[in-house]
Parts: sequence; C-alpha cells; structure tokens
Amino acid sequence: MTCFCYILECADGTYYTGWTTDPERRLIQHNKGIGASYTKTRRPVKLVYLEVQPDKLTAMKRERAIKTLSRKKKMELFM
Repeated sequence: MTCFCYILECADGTYYTGWTTDPERRLIQHNKGIGASYTKTRRPVKLVYLEVQPDKLTAMKRERAIKTLSRKKKMELFM
C-alpha cells in the first residue's frame, strides 16, 4: 500500500511532520482539529511537502528521519 510522508506549515510558522495513506483526508483532519494534538492549536495548516513511500514501515522510518532534521534542512526539502 502506498503511503506518504508530509510536512505541514502551521499558522504559527512551525512545521509538523507525519505520514498517511491519504494526504487530502489527513490535511482536512488537521484543519478540523482532529489530526494531531500539535496542530490542533496551530490551525490553519497547509501542506508544504509530500513524499511518496512504498509502504507503512518505510513511511514511518522516513517520518522519524525528517523529524530529526533542523528547520533549515526541512525547508530545503520544499523550497
């Protein structure tokens, strides 16, 4: 099953990284406040980066790798 890693830019300028099987649905959830607790108080959020992954395990590993990047390195992915 195809999965995706994504980065959201929150209203306060911070970034949130996650993974999903359906990016559109997940973005809607985040903006409704039913996504992650981190984004719940930082709405609205917008999708700034999306990366296709072959499966759930790979997506989860990539999510962890992206989360360890500095803000600058994350921005280099989508700027």
